[in-house]
Amino acid sequence: MKNIILGSCAVAAMSLSFFFEQVPTDKNAKLTAIETASVLPLNLPTAPTITPAINFRDTLYYNYYAQTLGVKLNYSEDKQLLATVADWLGTPYRSGAASKKGTDCSGFVTKVYQEVYGIKLTHSSRSMFQSVERIKKSAIKAGDLVFFRRGPGKPIYHVGIYLNNNKFIHSASNGGVMVSSLNQAYYARNYYAAGRVNM
Repeated sequence: MKNIILGSCAVAAMSLSFFFEQVPTDKNAKLTAIETASVLPLNLPTAPTITPAINFRDTLYYNYYAQTLGVKLNYSEDKQLLATVADWLGTPYRSGAASKKGTDCSGFVTKVYQEVYGIKLTHSSRSMFQSVERIKKSAIKAGDLVFFRRGPGKPIYHVGIYLNNNKFIHSASNGGVMVSSLNQAYYARNYYAAGRVNM
């Protein structure tokens, strides 16, 4: 048995040496018969080094926030955005306020934008809408704002921060800071537009 294993290793080594034999660096040097007869190109291009898009720590980080927020993530979202909004989860609703003791929708958005991006937004969903770049619903990215109104011609009354997979985080009058879906009947019916804050 030992001889069979050793014999197999020897055959494998000989086969590999056939394919990986070095080519002379001198262009005028003659190639050996084995090199000339090789079925593989002598100067194989080196394969590009593929680096993983995210490392193990990032994977853990995104998995944690995907679970915490209940959102399927792309693993490319702003980490500070995810951490900040998650920290606000469960904050009660309070009209006109903007703190962890209580906040309304625009107060929540202004605080998150200040902390994550260093941008001061006005404490009003209508004013925010006037200062954003309108974008198509199909082009929304994490961090963009989503606006709602109760029918055509009605004023904007609510704003939230888009996360991913049709989910957004906002301060709702019936539950405080929470994650909801744009597909929910109420939000699908009242969705008006999405906007991107120029940074």
